[in-house]
Amino acid sequence: MFNCKSFFLFLVFIIVSFRLSAEQPNILFIFTDDHSHRAVGCYPESPDWVKTPNIDSLADNGIRFANCYMGSWCMGARATLLTGYQTYGIKSMRMEGKYPGSVYDSKKSPFWPAVFRKKGYQTAQVGKWHTGTDNGYGRDWDFQKVWNRPAFPENSGNYFKEQLIQTNGKKAVMTQGYSTDNYTKWAEEYIRGGHGKKKDKPFYLWVCYGAVHGPFTPAPRHLEEYPEVKVKVPADIYPPRIGKPKYSREKEQWVKGENGLPVLKNKRFSGRTVSGKFIHGTDLHSLERQYHQGVLAIDEGVGKLIKALKDTGQYENTLIVFGADQGIAWGQKGFQMKLAPYDGTIRGPLIVSMPKKLPSGKVCEKPVGGADLVPTFFKAAELELPWKMHGRDLTPLLNNPEDKSWKSPLLLAHTGMSFGEDCDEVI
Repeated sequence: MFNCKSFFLFLVFIIVSFRLSAEQPNILFIFTDDHSHRAVGCYPESPDWVKTPNIDSLADNGIRFANCYMGSWCMGARATLLTGYQTYGIKSMRMEGKYPGSVYDSKKSPFWPAVFRKKGYQTAQVGKWHTGTDNGYGRDWDFQKVWNRPAFPENSGNYFKEQLIQTNGKKAVMTQGYSTDNYTKWAEEYIRGGHGKKKDKPFYLWVCYGAVHGPFTPAPRHLEEYPEVKVKVPADIYPPRIGKPKYSREKEQWVKGENGLPVLKNKRFSGRTVSGKFIHGTDLHSLERQYHQGVLAIDEGVGKLIKALKDTGQYENTLIVFGADQGIAWGQKGFQMKLAPYDGTIRGPLIVSMPKKLPSGKVCEKPVGGADLVPTFFKAAELELPWKMHGRDLTPLLNNPEDKSWKSPLLLAHTGMSFGEDCDEVI
């Protein structure tokens, strides 16, 4: 005899099971600054003495993208990651006032986290904010604890200490402590349920470290690390560079020092601390040692955030993304900077991890960029794109990193410090 009650209960079980299996994931986006792929141990281009065990563990449990070009400079990369547009498509945004002052019209250039909020996500951002004096609290973010550089130009050089921190749009407060550790602490508190986080809603958390931007000051506990650093001197560190454009052919940011090592010619872009002192020296070995020391606190932070996810039972349902706004050159093509349109200055790391749903220990050689991440986040959250974006959803590559049907080339536009209608040239 057919039992209607049993059949109804069976249907309810199936429906509930389907919903649980299709639960919207949390998204943790860990974002670093001026961080070359050569400063992450799991990348073969890194020196063999580089130690980043926690970041490497993400690659062991996920997909490492070998050729990621998030952006060409700090603000541009962030603007792309907030809109899904290349910089030339971002309307109303422009530099204004004392550097790094900048403004935008949120109606002409809406940021997509506001859409996540309306669709049931709780959104949070911790760390460096570098995209307009309006940081979007209450519109784009449910929780925000940030160092708003555009709003406080006089404090904008304090990358690693004594930062003016805004919490949820309130008056900025001078905050002591090493910034990388502070950002980790606040993000970890959020993951563990602090700062108004709700257990019954998925979250998007964007953790924006200021490291390893110049002056790439390490945490005091790391100043003795890497005592025997030796790096390979790039063959093209000194001019002339036959066959290159004039600005590259004649670039001379390094000169040969008394000991034969390259020494930085212009100390403005070197490893000065806020007080103006050099930590180890101005030769290539010493500067790279300081730079790599600055990565160590980031790696420790990654470990703490992963542990917080595991301790709270959120790890299996969290898509973890690790990336950087761009890389930085250490002598490649003669540069010690970003912005230049060369691999050594703009390639950065990108690792995506969610072991229960994505492959582990895989490498994707396809070139990808920052504009691709936003559609990917929407796909992961099972949400429709609110507007047509410039990037492509990377889900096919996440499911199959060696997907031979993926034919999309990468477009990386460098428009200097101009956006939208102010762009008159794209490189």
